[in-house]
Amino acid sequence: MTSEEGTNQPAIRIVIAEDQSLVRRGAAILLSTQADMEVVGQARNGIEAVELAQLLHPDVVLMDLHMPLKGGVAATREITRDLPNTQILVLTTLHDDETVFEAVRAGAHAYLLKDADENELLETIRALRRGESRLSPQIARKVMDQFRRLAPMTSAGPLRADSEPLSAKEEKILQLISEGMINRQIANAMFLAEGTVKNYVSRIMEKLHANTRTELALLVGQKRPE
Repeated sequence: MTSEEGTNQPAIRIVIAEDQSLVRRGAAILLSTQADMEVVGQARNGIEAVELAQLLHPDVVLMDLHMPLKGGVAATREITRDLPNTQILVLTTLHDDETVFEAVRAGAHAYLLKDADENELLETIRALRRGESRLSPQIARKVMDQFRRLAPMTSAGPLRADSEPLSAKEEKILQLISEGMINRQIANAMFLAEGTVKNYVSRIMEKLHANTRTELALLVGQKRPE
């Protein structure tokens, strides 16, 4: 456990949704060795993932995208809709760009390749507890490419034609979101009430037609030079 994760915090409760038993059990063994993590359930398909999430209310769900009975995208959409405090960490082989993009739209909070090393997986789970979003560079590029194909560029970024321009304060908040700040940190940085920041974030999402903070971060990423 890193020094950042204090011993007074309860363990991060995790459900693993993966149809390959070796991968699922291997992940469970790894996570169970961490003092700040607890595997509370394992799902073999998307239906079980949703049922376990609704029953156990985990902090994090490790979600495979390609599963029988109900895919990871549909399961992610249901869980994020019904359990806003449960974070979804998508694990993917990146074979299907469109499925990865749809996982972003469904509300997942972090995205890793299945060949990510152990430390990267553990740190991503801990980052989710801190309210951060994480994307591996390969995933970020794939999703950004999808945004480029679907949305025209304007002076305010890759927005839809009917998007409203952002105010200067909204642009600043959007930039801080892209840096991984949560609402409380943005409030401190901009000397605003946390509730005010929450209202700004909702308005920014409405203007940019985004469903998640991850989408907002990706939109900002597209404006940066290669």
